[in-house]
Amino acid sequence: MNYKDLMKSKGYIYLNNLSEPEENALCILIDRCKISNKSEDIDLGERLTEAYYPFEVDDGLPAIQLEFKSYVSYSVIDESFTVVDEYEVFQGEIFKVYTKSRYLDFIKAGTIAEDIFPEDNFVHYQVPCLNHIIDIISYEEPKITEKKRG
Repeated sequence: MNYKDLMKSKGYIYLNNLSEPEENALCILIDRCKISNKSEDIDLGERLTEAYYPFEVDDGLPAIQLEFKSYVSYSVIDESFTVVDEYEVFQGEIFKVYTKSRYLDFIKAGTIAEDIFPEDNFVHYQVPCLNHIIDIISYEEPKITEKKRG
């Protein structure tokens, strides 16, 4: 499986783990989710308590591991603080690749990455999880593996 295969995926994902197994390498473990068939109540204060169906990890599906052997930069943002920006151009559903983004502009302006890779060979990958948005700038496509549970 490659990243382009992941870009066709739909649904919801949770960040399970993010680590640097080696210096300047990045490993991201992602859980695929489903909507629970069991409702929960939430108290909205003075408004009525309402039932909702939360997301839960789908234990029937393997986890997805993305391994970047190297990266220029990565960032993790609380999903609650992100904005939709029409300036940005991307492809993909759950897993995205940006051809134009504010993060890519920031990295180009604030690093020497373009001097090292003048042909603009680095790519902005995004993994928008429930609760976390992970942005990665790398000049190598990640290795993708599925991890069986249990």
